[in-house]
This record gives sequence, C-alpha cells and structure tokens, in this order.
Amino acid sequence: MTQIRRIQDAEVAGKRVLVRVDFNVPMKDGAVSDDTRLKAALPTIEYLQERGAKTILLAHFGRPKGQRVAEMSLEPVGQPLADLLGSEVCFVDDTVGDDALSAIADLNNGDVLLLQNTRYEPGEEKNDPDFAQALADLGDIYVNDAFSAAHRAHGTTDGVARILPAYAGLAMQREIDHLVAALEAPERPVIALVGGAKVSTKIELLQNLVKKVDILFVGGGMANTLLFAQGVEIGKSLCEKDLVDTARMILANAEESGCKLMLPSDVVLAKEFAPNPETRLAAVTDVHDDEMILDCGPATVTALSLAMDGAKTLIWNGPLGAFETPPFHAATVAAANQAANLAKADGLVAVAGGGDTVAALNQAGVADDFTFISTAGGAFLEWMEGKELPGVSVLVETTAEVA
Repeated sequence: MTQIRRIQDAEVAGKRVLVRVDFNVPMKDGAVSDDTRLKAALPTIEYLQERGAKTILLAHFGRPKGQRVAEMSLEPVGQPLADLLGSEVCFVDDTVGDDALSAIADLNNGDVLLLQNTRYEPGEEKNDPDFAQALADLGDIYVNDAFSAAHRAHGTTDGVARILPAYAGLAMQREIDHLVAALEAPERPVIALVGGAKVSTKIELLQNLVKKVDILFVGGGMANTLLFAQGVEIGKSLCEKDLVDTARMILANAEESGCKLMLPSDVVLAKEFAPNPETRLAAVTDVHDDEMILDCGPATVTALSLAMDGAKTLIWNGPLGAFETPPFHAATVAAANQAANLAKADGLVAVAGGGDTVAALNQAGVADDFTFISTAGGAFLEWMEGKELPGVSVLVETTAEVA
C-alpha cells in the first residue's frame, strides 16, 4: 500500500519551503475566472504560514514550451491568491536564478512568494538535472501539493524532489488517501462504473480494474464495442470494431479474475444524435440498423442501483450516456443520485474523477455528496490504470532528512 512522506513529518519553522501547486487556472481577459485550484492550495499554504515557514510557490500555466509567453505569466494569480489568504503574496518574474534568490532572501517567516511560470524554463519539462539543482538552491524542503501534475516527471515534480527532503502537501495527501482507500485497500465489495465514448482511451483502465474490483459496469459509447464483441447488433451506434479482439480479451480477463462485468440490458435509441430527438426504449438485443444507442435504459439503471446497494466502495470514471445532449443524461443522473444517496445514508465510499465525470455529477447536483471527487484528470486516470506516478513515487522513495 502506498505510504508517503507528509508535511506534518517535517520541521518547517524558519525553513524555505518550495511548494509545487496547481495554478493552471482558467483565465478570462487577463484575470482568474475560476479560483477552485487556488482554494485547493490554501490549507497547505496556511499550514506553513502558521508554523513560520517561508513559502515559495512553484506552478506552471499553459504550454509555453520553454519560452516566455506574456499571456502565460502567473503574475495575475498573485492578487486573487492574496485575497483568499488574507495576506500579501509577493511575486517575482523569475523561476530560478539571482532575482528569485534575492526575493527569497527578503522573506520573513510566514511570508509567501509566487515564482514565475515554471514552464518558461526549458529544463522543466525535460526534467533537466541542472534546472532541478537550481530549484533546490532556492529551498530547504520540497512539498508537492499538485496531484494533478504528479503523472509528469518534470523538474518541479520529480527532479527537485530527489535533491531536497520531499513531502506531500495536504491536498496531495487527501487525494492519495482517497485513491488508496478506493483501489489499493478498499472495503469490499468494490464496484467500478466506467463510461465514455471509446474503449481505446481506457483499455489499460479496464484491464486493471477487472483485476481489482468485484463488479465492473461499462456504459457510454465504449459499452457498444463490448456488446458488438459479444455478437450484439448495435445498428449505427458508435463502435470501435477494430478493437473487437481487445474487447473480448477484457471480457475474458474479467471472467478469469472473478469480476462481474455488467453491460446495458436496455437502451435509449435515436436515429439522429441531436438534442431531444424522437427516441425509442428497447432491449439491447433489439437495435434497428438505422438506430444508435445513446443512453442506458431504466432496467439497466435499476440493476446498477441494486449492485451499488450491495457495495461498500464505488469508483466512477465517465458518463453512462451522451449526457451533454438531452435527454441522454437520464441514466447518468439517476445513477449519480443513487450513489450520492448511498454515500450519505449508508456510508458507501464513493470516489469519482475525470473531467466528464465531474461535469456530469455537477449537472446532477450531487458532487458535494460524494466521498471524494478528483479533478486531477490524467493523473487520476493513470492511478486507476495502475501506473506509477513519478510525482508520487518520489515522495515514497526519498529518505533524505531535513538538515
């Protein structure tokens, strides 16, 4: 089971603490338009402030590819962050070097400094050892509080953590603890709901989950490929027919692992993919040649709800239908409400992640009722696929002590 070094293990008073945060925030007209990621960083920053650390924030913004792109400066983030903290946030227009060192030297205990976009530096995405050392020269301790960037072996997620004593921040801890609880050491039975358009984007996820969970429900367009692999006629539904052999392998692996794999039994059909077209409800074995499957039917939702009712842990990634186009959101919303009710009333550990998933749960109005929702995107998916994340593994492996 994943065990990480935590910031609570470090003595931070008077120390220069480099904190990797995720400030890749939405911007509109040069101003922050959504401060969710800034708020996520507050607990760690406040923890360090209260204990007299000198907090130095590292973050990327956009994809400047090692060039200084004015529109990708982090300077506009400084004041919104200061407003949330209720204290000053200094900014320096550099990531490493003399200006950064000088600004850090001027910090008092409890002060916060935001450095310029780390991806302005060519060495960041290359994980260049010289850049990592230049970062390490800025601090005494390193903290990663950006799980969303942990699947990248960059200078600020991997390189510097191999030089300085390295710890997980509070947001990183919360993410990892919930993912461990969902997949590495879960209460059983465990049910996973996986949806989305294409099997090709989630082959590794499905192959890992059939070995880890007790029940796997596959919905969305990707279910069509699995149904087609079983010989079901799916009309003109989205289907990756070139992945039939892969689909059959996933089905076989599920059976071999003792994982019950559930697919839709009834479906909502339409002859065109458009908002509010004429629809038909039918058994999955009764799809006409000119129809496409666009959502799961009520019998499927009932079976899925019963399966969730018997579970102790739920993992959810991807909608069950074309949820962004009404009325094909119905199954996703119904399943989301059932999961939320079980999480509130019966203690179901309900963990969800992925952009479409978060959007669907917000649409259903139940996001706050889930045990945990990850906004980490690629890092969440790679964890679910069973891959090692460089920004996490380095926190497990490092054994350096604070000088």
